[in-house]
Amino acid sequence: MTGAVAYELARCVVCGTADTTDVASGEDIRDEVEALWAFHMRRLRPDTPPEQLTDRVAFSQRPALRIVECRGCDLLYRNPRERAHELEDIYGRAEVEPAVLDALYETQLPSYAAQAGRLTRVVGRAGRGLEVGSYSGAFLGAAAREGWSFEGLDIGEAAVSAIQRRGHRVHRGDLTSRSEHPERYDAIAIWNTFEQLADPRADAAIAARLLAPGGTLVVRVPNGQFYASLRRRLRGPLAPITRMVLAHNNLLAFPYRHGFGTRSLGKLFASLELDVVAVHGDALVPIADRYTRRWAALEERALKAALRVVAQVAADSAPWLEVYARRR
Repeated sequence: MTGAVAYELARCVVCGTADTTDVASGEDIRDEVEALWAFHMRRLRPDTPPEQLTDRVAFSQRPALRIVECRGCDLLYRNPRERAHELEDIYGRAEVEPAVLDALYETQLPSYAAQAGRLTRVVGRAGRGLEVGSYSGAFLGAAAREGWSFEGLDIGEAAVSAIQRRGHRVHRGDLTSRSEHPERYDAIAIWNTFEQLADPRADAAIAARLLAPGGTLVVRVPNGQFYASLRRRLRGPLAPITRMVLAHNNLLAFPYRHGFGTRSLGKLFASLELDVVAVHGDALVPIADRYTRRWAALEERALKAALRVVAQVAADSAPWLEVYARRR
């Protein structure tokens, strides 16, 4: 992305206040970006094409100028933040190579199969669903195998084209574009997208209205509290391990607009008459591929397996969270 970026001062999207504490400065984030590049350059083969760096070290949004934490609900967010129209330009016009989306589809399909299975268990049956931010389309494929009738929604032209090539039903647009549609869904899934929305509260409210009575909204988000807690250890004897844990979970340099936790999501959903019925702690979906050195792929697999064991005991302490909320 080139050119000047328009910023605005922000407030907590959950509490509506500006009462915050600082988590990371712009200089802190720049240091983490450099550390992230060094981390992945050591683990990727020299012949890795530049486009394969997407979502590893190259992210859609520019690094944050400052990250703060709400005193009322622990939400992490950028302040200042990019204006909403900047996000529409970033994600709507993103040029993603078809090969990258195809690779992500194959790499992420097993993880999405597990997520589709968890969703079925929480809901109690397969039904009709809407996925917001489908990107590679891997969840749509996994959900179909689970017996669901899901349709996708994405603002990216490249993503929509890739999903259509795979034969899945998908619409180009955001939740606002669906707000007046008469359809009602048994489940709405927002995987790895809710934290990047310009206004998560407004979109969650639309999702709640689109749910059938007793329907389930599930979001999968990076755990802001996990990042805030670990980044304090980026200086000191535990720094190498801390960098590894954060980097393998796409949390180093925190390339997200919001960092939700169980407290902030619980408060947000309650205000929309959605009751949290399940929380699943997890690690980031696998990102190792044929360009990853073998030892690095084994490192990632072992680390994430260990994190998932810990998450079974304390879900809200995991690097990633899936939170399921049911419409009253």
